Amino acid sequence: MLNRRILRIKVFKTLYASSLTWDSTAPSTLADSEKFLKESCEKTRELYLLMLGIVSPITRIAAARLEAAKNKIHLTEEDLNPNTKFAENALAMYLDGDRDFRKAFDRLKFDWNQYDLILKKTLNSITGKPWFKKYMEDSERSLKQDCALFTHIFEEEFVDSEELAEMLEGMSIYWNDELAYALTWCCRTLSELAKGGRWSLPELYQSDMMVSNDPARPVESDRDFSLKLLRAAYAGFEKYSAKVAESVSGWEKDRLVTTDMCLIVCCLAEVMTFPSIPTKVSINEYVEISKYYGTPKSSIFVNGLIDRLVKAYEAEGLVKKN
Repeated sequence: MLNRRILRIKVFKTLYASSLTWDSTAPSTLADSEKFLKESCEKTRELYLLMLGIVSPITRIAAARLEAAKNKIHLTEEDLNPNTKFAENALAMYLDGDRDFRKAFDRLKFDWNQYDLILKKTLNSITGKPWFKKYMEDSERSLKQDCALFTHIFEEEFVDSEELAEMLEGMSIYWNDELAYALTWCCRTLSELAKGGRWSLPELYQSDMMVSNDPARPVESDRDFSLKLLRAAYAGFEKYSAKVAESVSGWEKDRLVTTDMCLIVCCLAEVMTFPSIPTKVSINEYVEISKYYGTPKSSIFVNGLIDRLVKAYEAEGLVKKN
């Protein structure tokens, strides 16, 4: 589930959070940081489950509205003979009936009904969309079609929902900026179900989902990658940050933006620790990450500084690559 890009982001966030405590009376230890990283990884999969679990609650609200309409004083033909396609969609029935999914979701101890305002606002929004009207007008009823509809909902209603993002951020510090990634995996699941596949809990790391065709070259563990990177960045923070300060003319180390410093330290730690990862790949990864987590000029600063420092380490013969 978790790829190398998001693992790099998680390591960077962990290092950043730890660095903020080092001048306090109770600084974070490496053990604390490793625990934080592992919990962060698990929380991403929990967020995926949480969002996939929204299908049935929205469906139940739609069904309740159709039932409530029958109690109106002045009934219309639509009230008497409503279009039940969405209220009886096969995806909600499938997830409700899948024991493995229900067991995994129930472990979250979360009830979407306590956030019924978000559910109702979502339902109000989608019913006015052209793609929803087209879905309702089509007489076909199939799991494939229902999966396609909820893919629309995940992509167009949830990805940029500030209200949903604020709710999730308030629930867990680990869910900041991770909604889009979790929704991507929800859509992958819907794609598999539409093809006739069965639901199963995704492996936590993408390397665990891969099989090597060459016994002599097993798949490298993403879990090991993330822990090794964190340990290298943590252990080398003072050394690498001192190098950064020396390379920035006229700047003291404590005047550098902490996010930029942590990004640079993570990149240098990766370059120096992983001989199988090309230097250019590592640099490009952290420059991309800096565009989202640094200042407006961070990517230029990070790119230039990392390039300069890596070349200096290479000139000293300290960078070893396969």
